[in-house]
Amino acid sequence: MDEKIRKIKAGDIAPDFTLKDHDGNDFKLSSYSGKNVLLSFHPLAWTAVCTQQMQSLEEQYETFQTLNTVPVGLSVDPIPSKKAWADNIGIKKIPLLSDFWPHGAVAALYDIFREKNGFSERANIIIDTRGNIALLKTYPLSQLPNIQEIIAVVKVL
Repeated sequence: MDEKIRKIKAGDIAPDFTLKDHDGNDFKLSSYSGKNVLLSFHPLAWTAVCTQQMQSLEEQYETFQTLNTVPVGLSVDPIPSKKAWADNIGIKKIPLLSDFWPHGAVAALYDIFREKNGFSERANIIIDTRGNIALLKTYPLSQLPNIQEIIAVVKVL
């Protein structure tokens, strides 16, 4: 199968957005200018690989802080579900953003919304301090992204 030709790619200016996190707070991408931002998209909360993906971000939170990087998780789940899930899996530091309505709009902005499934690809997108996409990597839905690989990319930004 051929790799999908993406409309958005590394080097492009990252589309700005505002979403609510699992605590109901606004997260506006452009307000993090001067910092790297890791957008870690997971298809759906309450699934095993998605849980491991978000827990790996939580476990590496201090590392990301030392690398001037703000890690966030995103999925199409509604805020109450994200809140219950965060509490259930022990997420206390990482904002979990709800791309619920308009459904998958931010995933679509980044060209990773799976229309036929109604959720995003599993993906890590790193936005650099200037607001440019430094990395846009998708993974098979069943694959846990390697957090050390992401940290290595951030270290050279």
